[in-house]
Amino acid sequence: MIHIFKNRVLKGVVTRHIEAGFSGEIISAGAELRSLIRKKFGRSLHIREVDTGSCGGCESEIISANNPVYDLQRFGINFVASPRHADALLVTGPLSKNMLLALKNTYAAMPDPKFVITAGDCALNGGLFKDSYYLAGPVKDILPVALHIPGCPPSPEAIIKTLLAFLRQGSPSR
Repeated sequence: MIHIFKNRVLKGVVTRHIEAGFSGEIISAGAELRSLIRKKFGRSLHIREVDTGSCGGCESEIISANNPVYDLQRFGINFVASPRHADALLVTGPLSKNMLLALKNTYAAMPDPKFVITAGDCALNGGLFKDSYYLAGPVKDILPVALHIPGCPPSPEAIIKTLLAFLRQGSPSR
């Protein structure tokens, strides 16, 4: 117990205060997102995420988008383990040659209709690694990318707002 108290005193407060306006903004965007997902898919949107060689930044932000502050699941977005259950494929990281076949196989295993989302600068064009000898190229040259979430890494708010804008303009539906 003394160890916990000592760490608390040494580290100080490490959480941040969430403004009331911010929470309301996320809730209103999420309510619209949930409504659009139900209208277009008739149920929740299932996403299979594949990391093709990233630094882990995009994955951290995707995990943050699922924490209690943002909670994508309450808005009707579920991450699934099997591509056979997915409506969308979310790709992060620069596409390394080692992951090329796995990415193609994952996409092929998904039922139609399906669409591809890239997240972060690396998935768009290789990001910092674009001149590397070990990249297979941008994901858009391999798979038909319908949506890109910009950023390095994209914040949870950017993920929510970009998905919302995409669904507003009309995306693939079931």
